[in-house]
Amino acid sequence: MDKAPPIDWRPATAPSLAEMEAIAEEAYARLPPTFQALCEGLVIHVDDFPSDDVLKDMECETEFDLLGLFQGVGLPFQSVSVATAMPNMVWLYRRPILDYWAEHDEMLGSIITHVLVHEIGHHFGLSDDDMEEIEKTTDEEDA
Repeated sequence: MDKAPPIDWRPATAPSLAEMEAIAEEAYARLPPTFQALCEGLVIHVDDFPSDDVLKDMECETEFDLLGLFQGVGLPFQSVSVATAMPNMVWLYRRPILDYWAEHDEMLGSIITHVLVHEIGHHFGLSDDDMEEIEKTTDEEDA
């Protein structure tokens, strides 16, 4: 039986903040338009870790406990009488996501899509089944 040539892993590096943001933007663009409409103008931001204030507010035990966070008021909840100061944002936390990736047998893009869908979906009260169906539509596009 022939052996596959070894993989040259020496130049491999973890995705940078900018590279992970690009992966997240691509994942978001592949989500169904009806789902994207919940957060028109969504800004996706990637940081290595959540801020100390976020960790405290979310009652996290470690800085690796949180993979992402939605902040804002989505389109269905916006009101003309209430001005929105900040755009809707999803924060993705690079190091906790990479740590999760290292411990699970999943593709990085699938994990990022999952975090995006769940951060937005939970904010709008979608069920886990609804979010699973949304994720499946992006998986089908990969096939």
